[in-house]
Amino acid sequence: MDISQAPVGVFDSGVGGISVLRELVKLMPNENYIYYGDSKNAPYGPKTVEEVRRLTVEHIDFLVERGAKAIVVACNTATSVAIKELRAAYEEILPVIGIEPALKPAVLSKQNARVLVMATPMTIREEKFHHLMQEYEAQAEIYPLACPGLPEFVEAGDLDGEDLKAYLSEKFAPYQGKVDAVVLGCTHYPFVRPVIQELLGSSVAVFDGGAGTARELRRRMRESGILNPSGEKGEISILNSRETAEEIALCEKLLFL
Repeated sequence: MDISQAPVGVFDSGVGGISVLRELVKLMPNENYIYYGDSKNAPYGPKTVEEVRRLTVEHIDFLVERGAKAIVVACNTATSVAIKELRAAYEEILPVIGIEPALKPAVLSKQNARVLVMATPMTIREEKFHHLMQEYEAQAEIYPLACPGLPEFVEAGDLDGEDLKAYLSEKFAPYQGKVDAVVLGCTHYPFVRPVIQELLGSSVAVFDGGAGTARELRRRMRESGILNPSGEKGEISILNSRETAEEIALCEKLLFL
């Protein structure tokens, strides 16, 4: 098969990476995609580094075996602990793109911005995030906010329930009226963006890394000469470790929100 027709492999710890897949499809609708979500083992945030790395490598291997021409690690936690190993293993044969919190555009959105970075505990603990934060801390006040438990709301399909609102209200209480921007540092979080915006207020700018990841993938695939030249709409295959019809239905619902 012509490699340009091969699918782009997209991986996440659950359904969150669908938010990145939406941006990929929006930017490159003619590409074919295979999405794999590991909802059976979600969430990754509370797990050990070793366990997240093992699971991530295992599932990326699966996507490569399925013929993926490029890989997108659409999970901030998995990217933070496994991207070096994945690039070492695969960069010579295909593009490997990770995602990271969209801190740069948030910092640059306003002079001396006050930026709240929502992420999983592991993403906030890892060296990759600390390096990113150090790069911009002279230009803004940056407040890391660990949100354990938030991905589980999305995994359960709860995008605007009262329990979710109560959870976020408690998390945001110390920051009300004190931030100019919020970074959604987990790919699950964009699905509850309307609630986040409602609770923080319309004056607070909201950023996530999905669109930037899509642009970087397109750039890398163009460099490698593997963009799909077809003018037809591509196919999307959704797989999940839970292997239930309900899980696939949730993914499809999130994709077409």
